[in-house]
Amino acid sequence: MKNKEVRITTLIGQGAVCNGDFSAEGSVRIDGVVNGNVTITGALIVGAAGTVNGDVSAKSAMIGGEIVGNVTVTDKTELTGTARVLGNISTAVIVIDENAVFQGSCNMNQSEPERRPRPVGRAMRSGKRSAKAAIEEALKEMEEADREENDSSGQNSAL
Repeated sequence: MKNKEVRITTLIGQGAVCNGDFSAEGSVRIDGVVNGNVTITGALIVGAAGTVNGDVSAKSAMIGGEIVGNVTVTDKTELTGTARVLGNISTAVIVIDENAVFQGSCNMNQSEPERRPRPVGRAMRSGKRSAKAAIEEALKEMEEADREENDSSGQNSAL
């Protein structure tokens, strides 16, 4: 949501209860209770008093209340310090404030072009691709260094 104003087009106020799936165009703020799945085309804001008992789908989300269900967000998901999410989150970007409760898994699948290059170690450069090969190579290098150290100390004692 990048600190820009979000124009709320739908509000479920504190004290309101919606039983059943809920969907809306634009941005929505929930301060009441929704017992069902929530599908939003824009931003979803779940206020500190808001509760969703179902799966959530939105373009972006700022969660300050409780969601018991899975969260699928295409852009950015923010969990404030009062948030409580019991379910899996799938999003491009996630921000979790201190004291927020999140119990589940997080999937941040990125499209191929957005991936950052991974650092390439010596084992990767030499064509070895497994972690086991990298460890074996590192152990060999340590053994060689120890041998060289022992050989040079042996030469010094002979002098």
